[in-house]
Amino acid sequence: MTPRLRLSPEAVGSGMTSQRVRDRLVDRLRDGAHSGGGIGDERVLNAVRVVPRHLFIDEALASRAYEDTALPIGHGQTISQPWVVARMTEAVLQVAPKTVLEVGTGSGYQAAILAAVGLEVFTVERIGDLLRQARKRLRQLGMNVRSKHDDGRIGWPEHGPYDAIVVTAAAPALVEALIGQLAVGGRLVAPVGGAGGQVLLQLTRQADGIVQEELAPVSFVPLLSGMLD
Repeated sequence: MTPRLRLSPEAVGSGMTSQRVRDRLVDRLRDGAHSGGGIGDERVLNAVRVVPRHLFIDEALASRAYEDTALPIGHGQTISQPWVVARMTEAVLQVAPKTVLEVGTGSGYQAAILAAVGLEVFTVERIGDLLRQARKRLRQLGMNVRSKHDDGRIGWPEHGPYDAIVVTAAAPALVEALIGQLAVGGRLVAPVGGAGGQVLLQLTRQADGIVQEELAPVSFVPLLSGMLD
């Protein structure tokens, strides 16, 4: 069940940010026009319907908020394509998690979707300016998301192990430090690869080992080390 959000008139939207436009995006995600297939989990689709994506991008781009495409958010970063956000969320929900670590807060939209489906969200962002903006948006919507300004490749071990981990930037291989923070029975979803091609991977930690599966070809910004203010 999607939590009730605090929706100002701006959050409710109008015109190209209206509920009707959001509903059309949900229909596209469900119908499976994307090569990776349709989104079937109604909890995820309802979160996409309710969370105002236009508040997580620059006002100049608000009319494009409900297109199924990534958009720039500054600092060389992007807000991910809605299908990708939905697919990653759907993948981790399959293991019935309670806690989730997000690596790469960015605009805050993926964290908002994870919170909207009822998860306890911990998120780490290396770019301080992006994190400050994301925190403000999440507070305005009344979402209880714990956030930290740090190097995302390190994760947030103090609150682990996590039932789920979502990584929103691509590394050449899955980061061992993050795998180490995944609980038994948990699932990590992350893009892997370089500029020449990336794939969305899901890794499930079982009692007797790890199982990996490729979900779809994707395109993400690189996962970088260090911190910026």
